[in-house]
Amino acid sequence: MPKIVDIDETPNPNARKFLLREPLSWGIAHSYENAQQAQNDALASALFAIAHVSNVFYIDSWLTVTQDGQADWNKLAREIAVPVRAAPAATTQSAAAVFAARASVADLSLEDRQRLDDIELVLDQEIRPYLQSDGGDLHVLSLVGNQLIVHYQGACGTCPSSISGTLQSIESRLRTLEPDIEVLAA
Repeated sequence: MPKIVDIDETPNPNARKFLLREPLSWGIAHSYENAQQAQNDALASALFAIAHVSNVFYIDSWLTVTQDGQADWNKLAREIAVPVRAAPAATTQSAAAVFAARASVADLSLEDRQRLDDIELVLDQEIRPYLQSDGGDLHVLSLVGNQLIVHYQGACGTCPSSISGTLQSIESRLRTLEPDIEVLAA
């Protein structure tokens, strides 16, 4: 049973990052933008059953919950704690889940896979740690030609700065690797 160690504010005023003593997953991000998407995830479904919850994102030992801006965070955090404490801690990493998470690039050419691997390395080392420290992340949806399509998760998904400043910063950093790359958020 995961215990909440701390609750951090994020740059998105409608999102909070819950730091947990035990992991909920091992390296697999769970990101849901509505209750329908979360229907096969017991924890996310329980969180969406709480009034005002509008987004759920978790990976490893932290969880980000976004609300619609209508709730008091002190009250909402107490409600969120109940299903979090009831959730099972991750005990083993599912090879099937890891494979499914990485299958989205299966159709790329060898050259594009190498490009994407290089991009992912920069994202993993330089971009994701900052996004994750703020309760969010990004997932690469596709690389087609010079367009990299990313999807923000967690607190980043509804943060006003993610579409402007953060996206421009990511594109600027990746242009040192590929000068013609264009980064778009979906």
